[in-house]
Amino acid sequence: MTISIILPAKNEAKNLSALLQKLITLMPNAEILLIDDGSTDETAALAKQAGVKVISRPYSMGNGAAVKTGARHATGDILVFMDADGQHKPEDIPRLLEKLDEGYDMVVGARQANTQASFTRWLGNNFYNRLASLMTGHKIKDLTSGFRAVRAKQFRKFLYLLPNGFSYPTTSTMAFFRSGFPVAYIPIQAGQRVGQSHIRLFKDGSRFFLIILKIGALFSPMRLFLPISLALFFTGLGYYGYTYSTIHRFTNMSALLLTTSVLTFLMGILSEQISSLHYKGSEDAIQIDKK
Repeated sequence: MTISIILPAKNEAKNLSALLQKLITLMPNAEILLIDDGSTDETAALAKQAGVKVISRPYSMGNGAAVKTGARHATGDILVFMDADGQHKPEDIPRLLEKLDEGYDMVVGARQANTQASFTRWLGNNFYNRLASLMTGHKIKDLTSGFRAVRAKQFRKFLYLLPNGFSYPTTSTMAFFRSGFPVAYIPIQAGQRVGQSHIRLFKDGSRFFLIILKIGALFSPMRLFLPISLALFFTGLGYYGYTYSTIHRFTNMSALLLTTSVLTFLMGILSEQISSLHYKGSEDAIQIDKK
């Protein structure tokens, strides 16, 4: 199986030389692609000097867009994605590949709690992990880790779903789980990056939250709509019991809550039907790949 290592990079000249030297030494037979996302420093020049393949874009389109560009241009059967800021260790790539050989379609490097950038970020990631686990029905140990190895054929099936921003790991992980592609995790120690992170906690955090809800609605609608429907139904029922016992009336608010709960449930059923069409499309694509 051939391997392509994809490095999305934006103004990472301070970190790049040492990382590329390690990658070339440890993975001499791998294809290394650096996707220059509109850098204004020497990122592209350093990568070319190191002898790796460089794909430059005229302006920044986002980390997810760089990942999609790399996936389209890579020739390997296995795609390894990692950050170019020095946080991910090239020494962990063989561990990802060994786990992939056990029959998984995606292996993610799960950052340990003591290597998170800050307590606030760890708290946010922990919340997203739990929410995504609830939406998918699978234990997700690190939803936002960008260090992962995937089988190229399976990953390319979901390129149309991936956003251009920093939430590509969120989308790809949930899409793999809900489509029945096995996903595994290995623990990693993330290093400290040199320079300032391009991720904005609150802005990108809200995007992660919306992506989780969007993918949940697409791949597992009833896990989203059924709890909301039940909450509305029991709230309306409880409010009706309260108003009936106090003023002996069935109020408009009770009627609104109960009606909304039914409508939400019906929206969930309709979304399930739409989701089944997506599964059918994925299964047809798998059959075409086998032929």
